[in-house]
Order: sequence, then C-alpha cells, then structure tokens
Amino acid sequence: MNKTIYLVRHCKAEGQAPDARLTTEGEEQADRVTVFFKEISVDAILTSPYLRAVDTVRGLAEDHGIPLEEETRLSERVLAGQDQPEWLSMLERTFTDLELSYPGGESSRQAMERGMEVIDDMLQRQHPVTVIATHGNLMALLLKRFDDTFGFTQWKTLSNPDIYRLDFSVEAPVIKRVWK
Repeated sequence: MNKTIYLVRHCKAEGQAPDARLTTEGEEQADRVTVFFKEISVDAILTSPYLRAVDTVRGLAEDHGIPLEEETRLSERVLAGQDQPEWLSMLERTFTDLELSYPGGESSRQAMERGMEVIDDMLQRQHPVTVIATHGNLMALLLKRFDDTFGFTQWKTLSNPDIYRLDFSVEAPVIKRVWK
C-alpha cells in the first residue's frame, strides 16, 4: 500500500462558527494552497463542512476537476458546550489526558477516533493521493495519533493554513510538514 494523505488546516477565517468566512488574507492563502497542489496529482478531496475548510480547498477542487466530499467527521473538535474563558489551559490538559472531556464537549480520544475513521476509509479506497481539509485541533490530534510526541506545544505552532503530508507504505506513515 503506497498512499499519501495531505492534512490541510483551513486558512484564516473571520471566526469559529461553522459559517465563518475566510478573511481577505485567508482568500489569498486559499489561492496559495491551490498553487501548492498545482503539480500534485490529487485523486480525492475531503473537507469539513465548515465554510472556512470548504473555501480553503474549493479552488484546488476546481483546478483538478475533482468534486469536494464534505465529511462531518472532519468538523472542528468541540472542547466544551459553552465558551470558556480558560479554554487554552483546558485544551492543553486534553493533550495529556486524552480521555478528559468537558460538559458538552468531546475528549481528544473521541475526536481522534472520528478523524481516524476518515483516514482509515481513505486508505481502503483506490485513491493514491487524498487531500483532507480540517481544523487545527483535529489535525493536531490526528498527527498525535501517529506521533505521540505531537502535542499542545506543536498545536500552538500550526499556521493557518498548514499542510502535513502523510506517506503510507507500511502501518505507520512518514509524516512531513510541507507548508512554508
């Protein structure tokens, strides 16, 4: 099995709501994402249904003539049911205690498992190269799933957008950050 999955964190957006649009800078970044993939043969593109993720890869899909597949399992991780003033420290704790969940939220393990379902599904398909557009927290948790040293500190260094390439030829992929 030789497959490549590109994990793409969405471009800069106006907010966290599912219908938050890309900022003007985010739209320019989305154009750069399209250019980044210009010479890469892409077979499938899956995206979170959140508008900022869809708009990050819409140009890429159009450029390659591939339909976007919206996938709810790639949605933003819900940390808690209500806004929390201490959300950053709460999030940090969930990177060391994967089972910790706050009222109305999901644990890191739950988010990681739903994201892994998507990756496992894509590894079963015939597509050699897949692009997956998602959100920073879920992306970090997926990277942590394959590399336990990836944690809160690494999450804080993710950019909007960001791209990691996962090359699968054996069970554990080779992971490389490819966005500059």
